Amino acid sequence: MKKEINPQESIRANAFNMWMSSPVPMVTLVKTFDVTRLVKVSKKSGVKFNVLMCWCIGKAAKDIKEFYLLLENGKLFQFDRLAINVIVENSKGDISSCDIPYSDDLQQFNNDYQKLTAQAASECKSSFLEDYMIIGTSTLVHTEIDCIVNQYSGKFNNSFLAWARYRKGWFKTTLPISLQFHHVQMDGGHAAKFLQRLQDEINKL
Repeated sequence: MKKEINPQESIRANAFNMWMSSPVPMVTLVKTFDVTRLVKVSKKSGVKFNVLMCWCIGKAAKDIKEFYLLLENGKLFQFDRLAINVIVENSKGDISSCDIPYSDDLQQFNNDYQKLTAQAASECKSSFLEDYMIIGTSTLVHTEIDCIVNQYSGKFNNSFLAWARYRKGWFKTTLPISLQFHHVQMDGGHAAKFLQRLQDEINKL
């Protein structure tokens, strides 16, 4: 469910007053993750690497209350559930946007992911979940990239993670991941806490 809340009565009152008028309010953090466990589980289970990564993102974010807040048209909204957005290459060679509802049940999340992304690819249509707080993601698997910084359009203020191809080493596989977020939504400390939780979720998978 999506509801408007009074910024001055929210946990982000000071941040709203400070960053609301900033011309470039987005912050980007980059962390190199050890994804050795993720790769092993993907190969053993047959679940795609990207599905597992998106599920771990949702699991890491679900208990951080700032992830349920969204600044939109100068107003602050609060949600009670999360979804992960993925970008799908469709049958026309273009891209479609697809929101996947987060579930603690990995099998359910995987089923939804496969169904919704296949539908987006075949029908060449984007699908959106308006009552979910969306965490955006994007992957560029054709090469390794050190860092991705998304443009700020002023239209989308959702938190956004991006990554490219993982890097295989002798003893571990690593992957730099970029996290962009609106400073009204959270501070650097919240983002850093989330990134550490994401690594922990990957390790526990």
